[in-house]
Amino acid sequence: MKIGVIIIIGSFLFMSCSSVKIVDSWKNEEVLFFKPNKLMVLGITPNLTARKIFEEELKNEFMKRNINAYVSGEALDTSFTDSQKTEEEIDTLVQKLSQKGFDAVVISAVKGIDEKRTYDRGYYTVGYSWRRFGRYYYTYQDIFYNPRYYNEYKIYHVETSIYNINEGENKSLVWVGSLDIIDPTTITTTVRDYVNAIIAKLIKDNIITEL
Repeated sequence: MKIGVIIIIGSFLFMSCSSVKIVDSWKNEEVLFFKPNKLMVLGITPNLTARKIFEEELKNEFMKRNINAYVSGEALDTSFTDSQKTEEEIDTLVQKLSQKGFDAVVISAVKGIDEKRTYDRGYYTVGYSWRRFGRYYYTYQDIFYNPRYYNEYKIYHVETSIYNINEGENKSLVWVGSLDIIDPTTITTTVRDYVNAIIAKLIKDNIITEL
């Protein structure tokens, strides 16, 4: 094989997160050896800062494992990610990448976003502590008027897939993993946590080697 391309699609790259959880993964058992010789890391997002941080973080992780990696700016016209592309245009890109020595594509996409709300369990009491309506209402009305009582956050459901672009259709999908990015906070932390989770799972599934 000649290389890999990593594409991250979605707004989760705008932020950072406090937790990244691997939900599930699948490996193509027909692929006995996967060792790209040249890897391009590409983050598709209008947030230039997030894209650069992500690409550099992931590039460095692959380089540590002797995988020749490049960021997108070294191989693609920056205008490519400025607008939505047709399937034909993407196929043309794949052909150009193959001609440049790339042989694999890793695609990450946000499959959905859940908005969650939790509340402070400190208000909860067992039994019938308050026998008078007035006292009960006075005590628990803070639940409705205190914004700190509720904690709202988002969970980003992300799917990452690795494709071999130089093999037949039956062997094109090499690996796919589903992740949850929980409660994003800062770009740097989220990208680092996301990259670390992906790398750890790829090692566990014997797609890449451990240091």
